[in-house]
Amino acid sequence: MPRRQQATARQERLGIELRKLREAAGLKGRDAAALLGTDSAQVSQIEAGVAGVSEARVRQLAAHYSCTDKALVEALVAMATDRTRGWWETYRGLLPTSFLDLAELEHHSAYRRDVEFLHIPGLFQTADYARAVFSFRVPELPADDIELRVNHRMGRRTIIEGPDAVPYTAVIHEAALRIRVGTRAASRAQFSSILEFAEADHITVRVIPFDMDGFAGATNAMMYVGGAVPELDTALRDAPHGAGYIDTAPQLRAFRTLFHMVENASLEPAQSRDFIHRLAKEL
Repeated sequence: MPRRQQATARQERLGIELRKLREAAGLKGRDAAALLGTDSAQVSQIEAGVAGVSEARVRQLAAHYSCTDKALVEALVAMATDRTRGWWETYRGLLPTSFLDLAELEHHSAYRRDVEFLHIPGLFQTADYARAVFSFRVPELPADDIELRVNHRMGRRTIIEGPDAVPYTAVIHEAALRIRVGTRAASRAQFSSILEFAEADHITVRVIPFDMDGFAGATNAMMYVGGAVPELDTALRDAPHGAGYIDTAPQLRAFRTLFHMVENASLEPAQSRDFIHRLAKEL
């Protein structure tokens, strides 16, 4: 297959998982190359995501690496053969690739979990709230670029409100609810939007009040995206240079534990909805 100019995060993840299987088998790149009848450079490109790999080769490599996890192999085959051109492709060349990678990751997710301390989770944000967030940037973004970002963020909502919506849990600290992003009217509309989402059976909203017992301290915002199989889960943490994708098994276990710790320190869903109702009345 021809070499790609730029791999997507999903394509890179496929390569990473194939490399993990090879290393777990104690094999070198040259061993995989010999199996495929190619050279080590081609294997390196496959594992970097810049070269595609066929279904037959994925199955051949998995068997050679003694991978007996059939569900994982089928998930990797699905990644290798996926030709989806989702709604996010209309933004290619208009927005940074990180925006497209996130939308694609969410599109293939089995479930989603968020923890936010300073902002309303992006999937819940109204257009006015998102516009205010994107407007508060240095250097300042042109108006057209802001609208592209707002429209893209609204498009991402399909994973929680479309026909193929996935289970979603959002844990929001009181600070994020109280920080007024935009106008009073925009904040009121944002609360209404969260409460409307919270009525859906597949969506759980939990709040951590300032005075909640048992919460030792704030952590960074995090996203956790469930993959087709647990091995393909992905955690994301915000960083100064952009979101960092985390995919190693020990780190994913740590993030799952961290999420449950934060979740256990939050109000129950019904209490959380009442809490947001009370804040809305204060506006």
